[in-house]
Amino acid sequence: MPSFLLFFLLAFLILFPFELLVVLSASKREFGRYSLKSAFLRHEKIPWWQIALFGTLSWGFAGLMTVTVLPLETRLFASIAERLTNLLPAYFDWTNIQYLERYSSGVLTLTAIVFFVLNVFIGPIIEELFFRGYLSAKISRFGNYTPVIMTVLFSLYHFWLPFDNLFRITAFLPGFYVTWKKKNIYIAIVLHCLSNLFSTIGFVTIISALI
Repeated sequence: MPSFLLFFLLAFLILFPFELLVVLSASKREFGRYSLKSAFLRHEKIPWWQIALFGTLSWGFAGLMTVTVLPLETRLFASIAERLTNLLPAYFDWTNIQYLERYSSGVLTLTAIVFFVLNVFIGPIIEELFFRGYLSAKISRFGNYTPVIMTVLFSLYHFWLPFDNLFRITAFLPGFYVTWKKKNIYIAIVLHCLSNLFSTIGFVTIISALI
């Protein structure tokens, strides 16, 4: 199967369940039963339109960073990234479209579907419950530095994309800071889902051209 599909299947079977288990176990210890309550310790209700507004505005800022900071960072690390890519088998290069052409249309269709569902919905929701919910509450003693620390940790967590850290931090810090100040995790979920949606559309479009 394509490395892209393998990665997300492993995330679905190992990474996401681990993050969810941490949240559930913490709730069991603190509140006596398995639930998502430990991810909502700093959560307060706000009108739905505020969630949509702040989430969308934060996503718009992230989009602006995509066309400004990301290209600069890509050029800055281009030589290092190229040397690293040359050291790895072609199988591990997600951007190698020619390598994907060897797979059947059925496998590519499955890859697109799995990527869309996991990257747009399941992944972002679980990651936000873990990072902006559970972990942020655990280090809340750092006050307004908490969203900064959490954004850096969240960026480094994407170890399979080592040359996009500056972009991720600058793109998502404002939205995660608003999430922290408003004490509403749904803002971060909207931001995360929207951001992943548009990056996923681009990849799915490429796969569709190969089917």
